Amino acid sequence: MKYTTLGRTGVTVSRLCLGCMSYGTPSWRPWVLDEKAAQPFFRRALEAGINFFDTADMYSLGVSEEVTGRALREFGRMEEIVLATKVNFPMSSGPNMGGLSRKHIVQGCEASLKRLGVDTIDLYQIHRFDAGVPLDATLAALDLLVKQGKVRFIGASSGPAFRFAKALALSDAKGFARFASMQNHYNLLYREEEREMLPQCAEEGIAVIPWSPLARGLLAGTRKNAADKAATPRAETDDYTRNLYDHPSDDDVIEAVRTVAAARGTPPAAVALAWLLSRPAVTAPIVGATKLAHLETALSALDVTLTNEEIRTLEAPYRPHAVRGFK
Repeated sequence: MKYTTLGRTGVTVSRLCLGCMSYGTPSWRPWVLDEKAAQPFFRRALEAGINFFDTADMYSLGVSEEVTGRALREFGRMEEIVLATKVNFPMSSGPNMGGLSRKHIVQGCEASLKRLGVDTIDLYQIHRFDAGVPLDATLAALDLLVKQGKVRFIGASSGPAFRFAKALALSDAKGFARFASMQNHYNLLYREEEREMLPQCAEEGIAVIPWSPLARGLLAGTRKNAADKAATPRAETDDYTRNLYDHPSDDDVIEAVRTVAAARGTPPAAVALAWLLSRPAVTAPIVGATKLAHLETALSALDVTLTNEEIRTLEAPYRPHAVRGFK
């Protein structure tokens, strides 16, 4: 395993983060693995040296946190693990069960601590920004959790660069805990983050932990395009993929990945991840796996070093996209 530092926190994390959205209960999404089926993924990840795990309260409406917490406590050493979760999306239809008010952030954190079975969350992230709550109120609530020792570091996920910059400036001005990471939408099919967010993160020492590094499987070589529902169980029900990836140039990028992979004799997913790992601002892509082969392929990407010519081949077909992934 290769390791790096989580921004300016001084905390060591593996270059791959295991995303735990796929583990919880299939009653939430039919492709989600239950606890028994999920356990081998945590064991293998830990054996391979992965020490960075990301979940969210809304994944399986809390069950993912329960499954993740139990597996890590059973198979790992919690003092070596960096455990991340997120808050914002509604946990039920009732009032005050979502958003970034002080009330929901504090009660959401306390509920996550219980489900995870830990005293402190290493990285507590806002799952998206909340335009309905003043930004300084959200930051004050997150700062409170840090001061109480319930959270070690805070992070954000997917939003406009100007809003992220404003958050950093407010934290500095008011002496609040500062965002240490940005979990954003970034992969070979969606590179709009290169315009503002990634340069900002590099300048500010913010860790970048991209979600959907394989474009929800499109870069893994198992699907022709976003409209191909037959390739995987998730594709059959995941309409969000078609909302994210519908640009005319996407098919050309997918084909470029296949071309480079075929020439190397390497799985397309490993090539796509290797490209992301080669980007200077990227700390650790968040990889999902519902088959152990998915995890093994992701691990193999750590040993793939792309040539400049291969990188040019992968990047050449890309065309500007509309902004996607903030909602």
